[in-house]
Amino acid sequence: MKLIGLTVENFRCYAAPTSVRLGDLTALVGRNDVGKSTLMDALAIFFEVGKPDKDDACKFGDPKQMRITCEFGDIPSELVVDTDFPTTLLAESLLSPGGTLVVQKKYNGSISTPSVTSIAAIAEHPTATGYNDLLSLKKADLARRAGDLGVDLAGIDRRINALVRGAIWGSCADLQKAEVAVPLDAEGGKQVWTALQPYLPTFALFKSDRASTDQDAEAQDPLKAAIREAVKAVEADLQKVQDFVEAEVSKIATATVEKLREMDPSVAETLNPVVSTKKWDTLFSTSITGDEGIPLNKRGSGVKRLILLNFFRAKAEKDASAKNSSSVIYAIEEPETSQHPRNQRLLLNALRDLSAGEGRQVIVTTHTPMLARYLDEADLRFIKQRDDGVRDIVEGAPATSENIAKSLGVLPDHNVKIFIGVEGPHDITFLKGIAKLLIASGENVPDLEQLELDGELVFVPLGGSNLALWASRLAPFNRPEFHICDRDNQPPSAPKYAAHLEAINARAVCQAVATQKRELESYLHHEAICEAYAQNQIAITFPGLFADFDDVPSMVAQAVHVASGGAPWATLDDEKRRKKESSAKRQLNGVAVRQMTTARLAQTDPNNEIRGWLATIAEMMAGVEA
Repeated sequence: MKLIGLTVENFRCYAAPTSVRLGDLTALVGRNDVGKSTLMDALAIFFEVGKPDKDDACKFGDPKQMRITCEFGDIPSELVVDTDFPTTLLAESLLSPGGTLVVQKKYNGSISTPSVTSIAAIAEHPTATGYNDLLSLKKADLARRAGDLGVDLAGIDRRINALVRGAIWGSCADLQKAEVAVPLDAEGGKQVWTALQPYLPTFALFKSDRASTDQDAEAQDPLKAAIREAVKAVEADLQKVQDFVEAEVSKIATATVEKLREMDPSVAETLNPVVSTKKWDTLFSTSITGDEGIPLNKRGSGVKRLILLNFFRAKAEKDASAKNSSSVIYAIEEPETSQHPRNQRLLLNALRDLSAGEGRQVIVTTHTPMLARYLDEADLRFIKQRDDGVRDIVEGAPATSENIAKSLGVLPDHNVKIFIGVEGPHDITFLKGIAKLLIASGENVPDLEQLELDGELVFVPLGGSNLALWASRLAPFNRPEFHICDRDNQPPSAPKYAAHLEAINARAVCQAVATQKRELESYLHHEAICEAYAQNQIAITFPGLFADFDDVPSMVAQAVHVASGGAPWATLDDEKRRKKESSAKRQLNGVAVRQMTTARLAQTDPNNEIRGWLATIAEMMAGVEA
């Protein structure tokens, strides 16, 4: 299942019910102490990897009504809740009006150790008298209720509660369904909740203020698991060693007792040679050290946190595997903490890639302008506090970005010489990769990655629908801007964002261009793409160069899907297609671009468009220096 929403009520700074929508990658953005970590902790409590304490109840609400509600999509198609009979959440009337599963846990926060007082599904459920409480009835009570209501159970297997409930509900002309709380902690509801456990995501929280030592649980557990797996792989050989040692020691021990018997039989009679062994995996201790033998806990705070963050990821993956969970939620507070700007960008790219994996979600908190600016607008959730103390959570939209810009600031410093506007993060990766290729071949073009690290160049993922907003936001900084937009539309039609291009080109020291081909991926060579996937043992082929307006990411996604033996592409729903195309974009811009050569670029970009863009960027920056 996929977590798509969270609502908290009477929890810390959130007195009134406050909701946030969650996607594959979600960034909670806001000033310090505005309530970002509170939402993370609420999720940890809901998924039972954290415990509530006496200070979690809101001081301005009812502490006995502390509620944490999670909404899930991608629900299982069926559940086995009794007698091996499959049922569905829809058949049990446990879905919301929108077809999602909404589970609310209520806690009594007025006691020193708060505990769960109820678990319920907020669902569109029958409310008609006699039909509204069937999930709470035991087998005998269900049969009795059917009799009271005159429901004929002939042909119904009375051992299966789901069938009996279905027969009773099916006999009613008007169930008077309404959105109500349906208990999941008693009888049939409890069975449903138990059956749902394997489908719940594994939740792992990495807090910003955690300890950083190589004896930390997150550091130790993955390594210990690795030791156990390595021992398991050579178990047969180790057993031979153990048997040999035991046999040899037993011979000496037995001989010793026999010699003792010659001197004092009474003592010898009380002795019996016993050889005990330890588990092989207990013989090894682990620690992470660098080339100079310096342990993790003696390294710099940024290195410690970066290593432990990845230990945390490894442990989360291990936990998910152990419980056969198909989905994992990585909740990471302030991933930028103690990190160099370059590592911040690399880490954010890694988290974006992680979130795009099947069954993977990432939730981060930040109050750093760079991270907020580097993410897609749709991934942002801005938390702001009103004058009356109430928190509002605003989803990604033009107004959201504007609020974030005012709250956090747009730029981290004043060294910026140029803004490069592109449609999305993948375009940034593409341009950096091509620039590196040309530099490596001896051409004098700007090193976009190094300029970004030096703070002289700022990439701005404009997002197709928000071009005008970003243009108005950047204008007051009086810096050159160079915008690259996908053409999308095949000539003779005008480029998709022709109006934006015209507006930018009308401003002083600003230029905007549209690609001559469909999009930046159209400039990749098919051989580079095939080689990129071959690195992962995925064999795909294409007959030759792509046409200028081929949808390359979609074509590659379909080829990879077929090579992986998946179901026919046409049978996939829109969300799965989108995921696969997004994955293809990452592979194309992150890996295939590294397989490009100047010879291949000469074939895919015969008009030297990309070289022209880089030359323009260099000229515009030179104008600022002058």
